[in-house]
Amino acid sequence: MKIIGIGRNYGEHAKELNNPVPSQPIIFMKPDTALVKGNKPFFYPDFSSDVHHELEIVIKISRVGKNILEAFANRYFEELTVGIDFTARDIQQKSKEKGLPWETAKAFDHSAPVGTFVSKSDYPDVHQLNFGLMINDKQVQSGNTSGMIFTFEYLIAYASRFFTLQMGDLIFTGTPAGVGPVKPGDHLVADLEGKVLLDFEVK
Repeated sequence: MKIIGIGRNYGEHAKELNNPVPSQPIIFMKPDTALVKGNKPFFYPDFSSDVHHELEIVIKISRVGKNILEAFANRYFEELTVGIDFTARDIQQKSKEKGLPWETAKAFDHSAPVGTFVSKSDYPDVHQLNFGLMINDKQVQSGNTSGMIFTFEYLIAYASRFFTLQMGDLIFTGTPAGVGPVKPGDHLVADLEGKVLLDFEVK
């Protein structure tokens, strides 16, 4: 199982970080050791002092595919959920300044909590989904999948040009605006269309 992350897939998020809006998907990877399931806590790492939450819709690949055509890409996922792409922003900034990869900022252990997966058939249009994140009962992020620069289908087709997609692979599809820091003691709750799918604490 692999985790494929997509950077800057919502225009407003790119703007809030003073980054250009990409003309093609920005891909990074996380190992399976980044995954956190079952609402288990996120333990703040000792190598960063500026870890940020990035709320995302996560899709789960349901069949093996390579060089998938965008027109058929909707056949390659049946379930989705919300997840957090935790980012060590201080490390990421140093890496970007030096033109280095992001892995130490993005792919560290437990940096990818995911919620309960639900069937995409539960929703009439996956391209019009509301999702949000609350920290300590305060809304900090909200988005709608209509704001994605690259759709789920485009991301699947694009990623499959480079990597064979396998059953169980996850794609974190990008975060809307509103990213910010977390600290030990914070309580994070994320929902999809009003249904809470992820609920955990930072320790």
